[in-house]
Amino acid sequence: MVAVIDSYDAFKSATSQDKLVIIDFWATWCGPCKVIGPVFEKLESSFPNIGFFKCDVDAQEEVAGEVGIKAMPTFVLFKNGEKVGTVVGADPNKLKAALELHNESA
Repeated sequence: MVAVIDSYDAFKSATSQDKLVIIDFWATWCGPCKVIGPVFEKLESSFPNIGFFKCDVDAQEEVAGEVGIKAMPTFVLFKNGEKVGTVVGADPNKLKAALELHNESA
């Protein structure tokens, strides 16, 4: 189950893990976010060693600002508190490719 980042502390806790994590930065009003959301959730079962999280940019403006989110959806990969990859847009192929790439290097 994709975990929800509902506070700045939850964001810091999620991204400071020594395993690879990916966060889906989305908004309730974003059409492409609604399309890619279920795809993102299905990918979680294909990558059991990656932490999957969702963050509503309107509810967590401080988190979105710190990460530098400019468009939705944006998927950001972190490891040990460092940003290691980004996918902007609702392209399932790019999203899966980024997960595969960073999963191999993890």
